Formats: sequence, structure tokens, C-alpha cells
Amino acid sequence: MAIKHTAVSYYGFNYVEHAIKDFQEIKEHGCDTVILAITEFDMDFWFPNINNIVKAAHEIGLKVLADPWGIGKFFGGEQVSLFLQNNIHNRQVSALTDEPLVAACFNTRSFREYFEGICLKLAKETEVDGFFWDEPHYAKPSHVASFGADGKDDWTCRCPVCMKKFEEEYGYEMPRVMNDDVLRFRRREALFTLSEASRKIKEVNPKLEITCCVLATLDDYYNREARGYDDWDAVCACPYFDVFSTTIINYDMPNSFISDITRRTVEVAKKYGKESERWISGYFSRPADFKRIDEIIDIYDDLGVDRVATWTYRGGYGTSLASKDPIELWDNIGRNFARMQAKNK
Repeated sequence: MAIKHTAVSYYGFNYVEHAIKDFQEIKEHGCDTVILAITEFDMDFWFPNINNIVKAAHEIGLKVLADPWGIGKFFGGEQVSLFLQNNIHNRQVSALTDEPLVAACFNTRSFREYFEGICLKLAKETEVDGFFWDEPHYAKPSHVASFGADGKDDWTCRCPVCMKKFEEEYGYEMPRVMNDDVLRFRRREALFTLSEASRKIKEVNPKLEITCCVLATLDDYYNREARGYDDWDAVCACPYFDVFSTTIINYDMPNSFISDITRRTVEVAKKYGKESERWISGYFSRPADFKRIDEIIDIYDDLGVDRVATWTYRGGYGTSLASKDPIELWDNIGRNFARMQAKNK
């Protein structure tokens, strides 16, 4: 038995009666889990309704994971951040230009307390089954210099907080050019942010499941810039994570690369006693032939992936990230999820 669980992300906390219809459709599309993309605005404005949405999903038979979507722009997601709007400090800073970026420095006490406050409120006041850490990462500087010959190696974060922590530990000023000390420091601080939040969540309820989904794409945007969670062994060794997940890969990537990412995901997860998760793209683009979805799902299943998820409900229908033929894409993903449920039940 390989794929045991299938999930889809879902936005929207407006009205339970609408969510119920959507959750019924999600269930019919072979999903047993819904990943709720919860924004800072949702927490600030719609919080009284969040647990009603969670309970509605449970009544239909869906497991519910809370995804702090785009919070502080630390996690993946297109949403704006109230933290950044209300806090002009504690931002990630370009190493080469000292430019503050539109991304919270998650190594600061201010952001860590803010983030943990959101998580603990959800853990204590809702009936979610767990949390999903959605592509946490250091920002990539986007100023003009970062794309030129002199700026191609720019990185974050070299804010006053990170510089002070680094100097206290290593005994010299944090350099502008990344070295091994900086790389180790960034990885450790990034992991500490999620590890501490996860530890505190488990103290509230040890049954709450935590998935950490790291970037796993073969391009400069994700890998060469060293986004903070590229040491998969270190991530998987965290005792508070239950599921190790690696993110979406473009449909056009060769099977050899998809198989390599999948095999490494499964191997490192098993090494540390975690379940493994891979993703299938359900937004922005679609494969030229929908049989490509079948092919990728079979690769995941054959290589022993425990869970498969898709972003997002209905192929992003009605949003700026909608794929071409979004409903047809969603239906074909759902057909494959149902196929895996039938095969591995």
C-alpha cells in the first residue's frame, strides 16, 4: 500500500452553507483531507466562522489542516500580509544593498510571537486536525541589482537582528557574501522558527499533526539561492514534524527528475520515521494531455509516497491563478485521487 491520503487546498471562510457544497464536491473528487489556506485577514476578520468551516468539513468526513497562507510572506501564497502592513520593521534585508524587502524576518522575536500567536489560537479555539507549513523560505531580493552580474548572489536576511545574532555566535560581522557560517546560521534559525511553533502546538494537543512542505524545484529561484530549508535531513529530523512534503513540480519536467525528487522525498521521510507527501499541480497551468496526471500519480504510488495533495480547489477557477480548463483539470486530478483510494484501500 502506497498512497493512503489525498488532499486539496481550499480558500474561503465566508459562509458555511457554501463551504458545505464545496466540501461535498471535494469528497466526491477522491479527497480525504482539506488544507485550509488561512490568511492573516481571515484570522483578523473571519475568525468567528473558521471553526464552523472546520466542523462542516469534519461532518462530511474530511480531515482538516490549517495552512498559515502567506503569513508575513514567510510562507508561500499570494495573500497580502497584515504583519507587514502594520509593522515597518522586522523585515528581511538584502545582503548586498541593505534594502528592506516585503517579507517578514522570521528570525525576529516580533514575528515569531505573532506567528505563534496565530497558530496557538487555531490550536486552542478550533478543531483542526493539524497544521501545514507551506513552502517556508527566505525571500529572494527582487531589486534590479539582484538580476545583474553584481547582484546575482544576493540573499537575505542581513537585518540588524540577524546580524547581531550571527556576530554573537561566530565572533565576527555577518558578511555580505554568503559563506558556510552564514548558510548554517540561516538554516538553523529558519528551522528553529517552525520547530518552536510546532513544539508549542504539540503542547496544546500532541495529536495535532504537522506537515512541513519544502521547496523542491530545479531552478535558481528555489535551489541556488538556498532558501533556508534545503537541508532535508535537518528538516526531517525535527521531532515535531509528522509528515515531510516536497512541493509542486511543473508538468513539463522530465520523469527522471520527478522520480528523483520523489525517491529522495520518500527515502529521507522513512529515514526519520515520517510520512512522505508529494504534490500535483492544480492551478495556473495544465498538462497538454491529461494522461500526464495519471503518469505522475503512478510514479508517486510506485515509489512509495504516503500522501498526495493538489493546489488548489477547482484548478483555481475564478482566480488570477486559474489554469486553462480549470474544472477539467480538477476533474482529472479527482479521478486519479479516487483511483488511488480504490487501489490502496
